[in-house]
Parts: sequence; C-alpha cells; structure tokens
Amino acid sequence: MSAGSIPKGHEVSDPGFPTERENYLTNSKGVLSWMFTLDHKRIGVMYLIGVTAAFAIAGVLALFIRFHLMNPDGWFLQMGIFKWITGREATNDVYNQVFTLHGAIMVFLFIIPSIPAALGNFLVPVMLGAKDVAFPRLNLSSFYLWVFGALFFISALLASGLDTGWTFYTPYSTTTDSSVILATTGAFILGFSSIFTGLNFIVTINTMRPPGMSWFRMPLFLWATYATSIIQVLATPVLGITLLLLIAERTMHIGIFDPEYNGDPVTFQHFFWFYSHPAVYIMILPAFGIISDLISVHSHKRIFGYRFIAYSSIAIALLGFLVWGHHMFTAGMSPVTTIIFSALTFTVSVPSAIKVFNWLATMWKGSISLTTPMCFAIAFIFLFTIGGLTGLHLGTLATDQHLHDTYFVVAHFHYVMVGGTLVAFLGGVFHWWPKMFGRMYNELGGQVSALLIFLGFNLTFLPQFILGSRGMPRRYATYDPEFAGLHQMSTYGAMLLGFGLLVALIVLLVSLYKGKRAPANPWGGATLEWNCTSPPPFYNFERPPVVGDPYEFGNIEWDAENERYVRIEPKREVTPTEKPTVTTS
Repeated sequence: MSAGSIPKGHEVSDPGFPTERENYLTNSKGVLSWMFTLDHKRIGVMYLIGVTAAFAIAGVLALFIRFHLMNPDGWFLQMGIFKWITGREATNDVYNQVFTLHGAIMVFLFIIPSIPAALGNFLVPVMLGAKDVAFPRLNLSSFYLWVFGALFFISALLASGLDTGWTFYTPYSTTTDSSVILATTGAFILGFSSIFTGLNFIVTINTMRPPGMSWFRMPLFLWATYATSIIQVLATPVLGITLLLLIAERTMHIGIFDPEYNGDPVTFQHFFWFYSHPAVYIMILPAFGIISDLISVHSHKRIFGYRFIAYSSIAIALLGFLVWGHHMFTAGMSPVTTIIFSALTFTVSVPSAIKVFNWLATMWKGSISLTTPMCFAIAFIFLFTIGGLTGLHLGTLATDQHLHDTYFVVAHFHYVMVGGTLVAFLGGVFHWWPKMFGRMYNELGGQVSALLIFLGFNLTFLPQFILGSRGMPRRYATYDPEFAGLHQMSTYGAMLLGFGLLVALIVLLVSLYKGKRAPANPWGGATLEWNCTSPPPFYNFERPPVVGDPYEFGNIEWDAENERYVRIEPKREVTPTEKPTVTTS
C-alpha cells in the first residue's frame, strides 16, 4: 500500500462528497418522514439510537450494583440518593430487582439486537449493492415491535420491579409478586422483532446478491449475519413458547414448571437454555463478522483463510444448538448426558479458535494502521480469547462443580458478551460512522476511549475470576469481608469503564457538528459500501457497482492530495509495433 499522489489518468471515478439533497439523512425532512420510513439506513439509525439508550439504562444499573458492592454490608442502595432516584426503600429485594433489570435490558434490548438490527440494517443492502432489504415494510415493523417490547420492560422497571434474574427461572418466577408477566410479554414481543429481522436478512442475502457476487465473494460480515439469522429464526420460537407457558403457569396454575402443581422447574431450564445458548451466538457471531472486516481493512491485507472463517460461522450456528446442557451440569442430569454435553462444548470452541488464528495470521506482516476501529479489534481479540479459554473451565465437569454460580461465571460471561459483542459493536460503529453520517471523528479521542474501555473492563472483571475461584457466589447483596478488596477493585474498574464509554459517545456526537466531511472511502476498504458517497444517497448507488474481491486491496491507493483512498486502474504496458517495411521494385 503505497502513499503519495495518484498519477493523473489512473484514478477510477470516485463518488467523492454528496450534495445535501443526495444523502439519505436529508432526502426528506420531519419526524414523520423518519417514523414511516422504509429506508433500511434510517431504520438502522433508529435502531442505533434505541439500543444505545437501552445500553445506557442497563449500564447505569450496573454501576448501581458495583457501587453497592463497595462495602461488604452494602452501600449505595442504602443511600438517600438511591431512594431519591427510585422512590423505593433499599432492601435486598431492591438489589435483586436492580441486577435482574440490568441483565434483562442488557441482553434482550441491547446485546441481541445491537449489531444485527443497527449495523446489519444499515450495511447489508449496501454491501450487496442493493437499494434496500427484501421486505422493507417487515423491516419497519420489526423496529416498532422492538420499541413496543422495550416499553414492557420499562413498565416492569417503573411498576413493581422484577427480581427473578434475567433467566426468569422457575419456580421463583411463578411465585414472586414482581412484574414477571410484563417482562416476559416484552421478551415475547422482542422475539418477533428478532425473527422478522432474521427472515429479512436470509431472503435479502439469498435473492439480492448482484451478478458476480457468489457465496465466496461475499464480505464476511454478510456470512456472519446470515448465520446469525438462521439461529434467530430457528431458536427464538422456543423462547417464545417457553415464555407463553410461563405466563400460563402464573395465571392458570396448569402445572408445567411449578412443583406445587406437579410441574418440573428443570424443564424450564432445558427450554430456556435450548434458546439461550444459541442466543449467545446471536450475540457474538455478528461481532465475528465485524472483526474480520476490521482486521483485514486496517491491516491493508487480504483476510487469511476466508473460506475457513465463512464455514466456521455456519458451524458455530449449527453446533450452538447442541450444547445447552453445559449450563445445567449441577441440575441432576445423568452422568452420560453430562459427558456428552461436555464433549460437545469443547467441540464448539474449535470454529471460534479458527477465527482467532486467522485474524492473527491476517495481521502478520500486514501494514497495520492503529486507527480507532483497529484498536477496538485488537482489544476484542484479547478479551474474547480470555472469555473463550475460561469457558473451558466451565465446560469441564470437575471444575464446573466448584465454579458454578460463582463470580467466575459472571466474569466469563462478560468477557464474551461485553468484551466480545460490545467491543466489536463499538469498533464497527467507529469504522462505519463516517459512512453512516458523513463526518470524521477525532482520532485521538477515539483511541483514548478504546484504551480506557480496555483498561476499565479488565480492572472490572479480572478480579471476579479470582472471586469466583475463591468461592464468592454471584447475585449476593452482601458478602464476607475477605472479598472486599477485590470487589472494590472491580468497582473502580467499572467507573473507569463507564468513563471510557462516555468519552466514546462524546467523540462520536461531537463529530456530527465539528467533524471533517468524510470521503467515500476513508479507510481503504474494498467492499461495496465504500463505493457510494458518505453518507450514502437515498437510493444507495447511482448505478450498480462492479463486484470485485471484497478483500483485494491491490488497486486501492492513498491519494495524499485529496486525503482519501481511491481505486486506481492498473498500469497497462503498451508494446510498440514495428512499422511495415515498404519495398519498391
């Protein structure tokens, strides 16, 4: 990747900067034009705003938890400020409601929909060179289902609270007086939103690929989105049926899960985890797709082992349906069953390990630019690797007996979901932000936010591995003084993490008002979304883009004069021909 001005005559026509009326943000104005839009880009932006708001609520609840655990006997939830904010007297039940709502909002309203619904809606059609998704009206309805489901969660927050844990485990969820029906109804509605989004992406990728884009010329983000959509369509109905049965159990006492009516609580666990372990891959597979693109683009190097990464996404989607039992090793399953689930758990780790190896191989001898997206990508590899390796301890029968329901599980889960999904989501937002809004952000500010988030996250959750290995149970409002030092360290880390996230938000918002105008291709990417203007036109492309190799960077050069990447034509060698010899007689 050479630097310098591009020789005149070798540039390929570059879309440059759009006029005000060309881009999707200003194509039409007014609140109603957004509320009833069928433009996938605007729907993606509305999802982005919604999931960010949900993340902010869940993050504040997480800080409440960490502040409370600064002291072995509890602290923050006993303070007058908490009563002033919530209007409730502090009890251990209130603590239960805080961590339940933190988990439920974070999982159902942020982590599951964040990448597919926000970034996926914006990027999938543009990466395909298409004008929109296959079913635009279904796409808009899925957003409003998300909003409607979110309102039920907020109602549960403002009503009598929810204190079952985000898993809604029976028999407690069938006997507690908290807002179980409101919350489960909200989750049921959110499930329909997830299914609609998955169906739309499956049909779009199957039927709207342009000529020349075979399955193995698709960007890996599309492969990850496709695999995620398969899980959404197949697994989410199981959760919906389970939640309907739980509502029926609470209202009619028909004896499915409640032992008081000859029900079996373990049946609920089987149903719930049959959905929820594939849901883990709904959360992390799109993150894999983002990291594959970020590593390749910002290393300016072809992705290593493209087909292995693509196939591993499908393998994870399929194997994810077979490993739910490792969540229930202590639930009384037969020894043979636990051995089978343990072996399958180790098997599903192989496709993820393939991805990590291929990302590192891509970076090897690459021309790495430590941009903000690349900083988040490197942080992702480190954090997700820790999350994956610590999962082996929980998939091993002997060690899981000791670590089950301790802070070790909390730390492992957050390294995968927050260190994985959230960090990849942030990397993707910074990577595609210039394309989405046509503005460049302050690069130093973005890099500082990535560093603060990385340091704060590790300071928060590394001590929790030690807490769990020493036997500290999760979900307790109070604890023995011997654990105080590690809990305080974790709280300081959460404060640093929260500050880093705030810096990231400020950097992005400030760019909307003070950022330089973004060129069509600020990073030197080769996928189709970099062929249209930043932000894209309402119709995405003036003419169908030419499909090429999404990871071929040989014909993309830095134009120092205009400060952007452009496609160049390969130099042609002209072989001179000899003039014919004329002979005269």
